[in-house]
Amino acid sequence: MAPRFGIEEEYFVVDPGSREVVPRAADVVRRAAATLGERASTELVGFLAEAKTPPCDDLVKLEEQIRSMRAAMADAAAAEGLRLAATGTPVLGDLVPAPISEGPRYAESLATYRGLDDEQSICSCHVHVEMPDRERAVLVGNHLRPWLPTLLALAANSPFWAGRDTGHACWRVLAWARWPVAGPPPYFASLSHYEEVVAALLECGALMDTGTIFWDVRPSARLPTVEVRVADVALTAADAAALAGLIRALVEVAAAAVDAGEPAPDPPQEMLRAAYWLAARHGTAGTGVDVRTGRPAAQRELAADLLARARPALRDSGDAERVAHGVRRLLAGGTGAELQRAAHRRRDRLTDVVDAALLPEAAVAAPPARSAT
Repeated sequence: MAPRFGIEEEYFVVDPGSREVVPRAADVVRRAAATLGERASTELVGFLAEAKTPPCDDLVKLEEQIRSMRAAMADAAAAEGLRLAATGTPVLGDLVPAPISEGPRYAESLATYRGLDDEQSICSCHVHVEMPDRERAVLVGNHLRPWLPTLLALAANSPFWAGRDTGHACWRVLAWARWPVAGPPPYFASLSHYEEVVAALLECGALMDTGTIFWDVRPSARLPTVEVRVADVALTAADAAALAGLIRALVEVAAAAVDAGEPAPDPPQEMLRAAYWLAARHGTAGTGVDVRTGRPAAQRELAADLLARARPALRDSGDAERVAHGVRRLLAGGTGAELQRAAHRRRDRLTDVVDAALLPEAAVAAPPARSAT
């Protein structure tokens, strides 16, 4: 049986008139809690509201949960005279220094990381997949490392930052790269190796606590899961579900490889960083690098390889056609980054980009059309 899985998503709170981000996430979360309870929460920056699905055992249920969660958050924002936008970076607004949410932990973060917090206005999607233990989660992470750049390219949804096109499909991941413990994780020989590295990072002060381990794959600090954090928040619920289904299948294939004693590929960290930048720069449209060989490869070819890798687990869960359709849709020009830019090209207005990313409220929560209008 396929493991249970779920996602966490972050959204920007925007003013419906100016479409600029506004620091009123606490108001939105307070209202959303009436429906979602603790599954709605604030984040470090006051522009961001976060929501979580409950664990789900199949992909259809997860997509239903994502849609209802997004609608509940959008309704809470509307009740406050606000909207929520699903973009990895803020399109419009006065961003620096970012307004830091209230609370002792956020204050400690600002004291520790200073200017990094000032510019930490990014929204991501975290996919959690249940694991029987932390040792397995660490070893599964090793097998996932070569596929992280391709997942990044498929999930790219952050081309704009503060009124300009960055020239990248995923600017969010480059903002993350400045943090001391972020991006693709190292290869870990065991759970004890992982814990030794984390202990050293804590001792030297690079980590404030285990909650500031921002590697793109990690054993969750609070849940019995492996957490994959490489993706921008998805433009639509369908995209979020397709990505989650793909990641769960990759985790299942990785877990089978761990059980079989298969060694995980160990590409050099500098090769992974290069692959990350190429994926962030071009999304699915350009050339990347196959970190298993060190050779250039089209991002589309890498996506096909990734789908082939996941296919056995997708067949077993009954998700093969659903996820393959989602990947084909993204490759056909439907990534969030491409749709954001299409919205901008139509009238050369950044407000149109924000409008294309607004979450639907409950009354209109049917799947949106695949266009940038």
